[in-house]
Amino acid sequence: MQINAEKSSDNRRPLILAGIFIGLGQGGFFDGIVFHQILQWHHMFSNLETSQTVAGLELNTLGDGLFHVFDWLMTLIGIIALWRAGKRADVPWSTSLFLGSVLMGAGLFNVVEGILDHHILNIHHVKPGPHELAWDLGFIAIGVFLVAIGWRLISIDTEDNKQEIAPF
Repeated sequence: MQINAEKSSDNRRPLILAGIFIGLGQGGFFDGIVFHQILQWHHMFSNLETSQTVAGLELNTLGDGLFHVFDWLMTLIGIIALWRAGKRADVPWSTSLFLGSVLMGAGLFNVVEGILDHHILNIHHVKPGPHELAWDLGFIAIGVFLVAIGWRLISIDTEDNKQEIAPF
């Protein structure tokens, strides 16, 4: 009789945590660079203060800057965690595990930021205007999709790293 068991020497958690933190930071940077700066659809506090006045633009620029500090800190934590994981012999190096974790982090960013900032705090919307709810829900849906893809990549890696062992 044979049973499935994960290799006892594999500790995937450090690589997964590093990827999630890097994904959180990079998801935030993508949001800030694309939506805030390139497309200029919104700023951090667009619903609280218009960016059409100097005072409003200053407040929104400050908010965007603080948002980027958060993104930078998440990325830095992820890089430090990745560095530490790399020094451990029990951490398996796997592209699908790491990429899946990064995608999960980016997706979690979208889901949490979308629910918190767009719906609960109502400080901005993805694209203000007549279809802002659709844009906001689409943003969250993309986040859920990224989490699902990331989860699947991690699951595939976990399945690939199981081995058949005999109990005797």
